[in-house]
Amino acid sequence: MKNSLKLLSIVLAALAFVTLNLAMTQKANEPWVIPAKYKAMKSTIKAGDPSINTVGKELYNQHCRSCHGTKGLGDGPKAKNLKTSTGDFSSKAFQDQADGEIYYQSFVGRDEMPNFEKKIADEGDRWAVVYYMRAMKK
Repeated sequence: MKNSLKLLSIVLAALAFVTLNLAMTQKANEPWVIPAKYKAMKSTIKAGDPSINTVGKELYNQHCRSCHGTKGLGDGPKAKNLKTSTGDFSSKAFQDQADGEIYYQSFVGRDEMPNFEKKIADEGDRWAVVYYMRAMKK
């Protein structure tokens, strides 16, 4: 009887875990669900500083260009191997997003868009990348 209860508890816990993870997973190519805290998020650095542009470009080229392309058009060499769209940073839809929305998508990620919070650990560096992507307007 004790073993049956233990087994039932384990199965129920596993089922709850899977259900919660599925509910939290966003479907590929569906609109992003951005938490309110990120929508309202403001940059911790001041835009326009030339050194910020340099840092943003260097980090973008190191971590983003292979999928998103040199000009942010979503045409990087790895893009053709992905199931999801890599987007177009020059588009009005992208540029109309709040800075915090771009930050969330770029550093928290989902699905094939990896999380970069550890690879780009400095908050200022992350915002430099956001500003660099903002400069990719048409």
